[in-house]
Amino acid sequence: MTQLDLTPDQLLTTTRAVRKRLDFSRPVETEVLRECIEIAAQAPSGGNSQQWHFVVVTDADKRMGIAELYRKSYSQYRIASMEQLKKLQEISPEAATVQQRVANSADYLAEHLHEVPVHVIPCIRGRLEGTPVVAQAGSWGSILPATWSFMLAARARGLGTVWTTLHLPFEKEAAEILGIPFEKITQTSLIPVAYTLGTDFKAGPRKPLDQIVHWNNW
Repeated sequence: MTQLDLTPDQLLTTTRAVRKRLDFSRPVETEVLRECIEIAAQAPSGGNSQQWHFVVVTDADKRMGIAELYRKSYSQYRIASMEQLKKLQEISPEAATVQQRVANSADYLAEHLHEVPVHVIPCIRGRLEGTPVVAQAGSWGSILPATWSFMLAARARGLGTVWTTLHLPFEKEAAEILGIPFEKITQTSLIPVAYTLGTDFKAGPRKPLDQIVHWNNW
């Protein structure tokens, strides 16, 4: 598979949350998805346990079922996010403008999620509810790096992705749609995957380092 001509730094800084620029009309080849997951499986995991699983959903009916659960959750999320946006407009109109663009793109994804040709659901073995923080940290630390590696590998191959979690309030219903053993497997996210409309993504605006880096003390 042909890869984009990106340096490691460019790959790391231009792998964006892609929503509006996903190409719904172009199928994603099975080999490309396998390559990306093979790279993801090289990520570290706690105790080298490799307890991850990746559910790849290409069936149109199942994608529609997952998308309906997502939209059901998103409708509630959007009400809360709009309230937060109103408060942000009073504090920082400039920041509110940026968040409004994010909200618009989130609306677009929610409306069109079923049209995205591939949904990838990274999972981790075990249930995390009620477990100690240290155990949860180990589990999340064993799936997040692999998922990010998948997203980086996808970007290198001209694919767009975005980390979403809004289907998780209905995780059990999603498990029923996809045949996931809910009692044994935790779904951690939903990654829509499609080729992008253009590949010219740029680094996003971020807070100055002095606001987020703490040397020796907070």
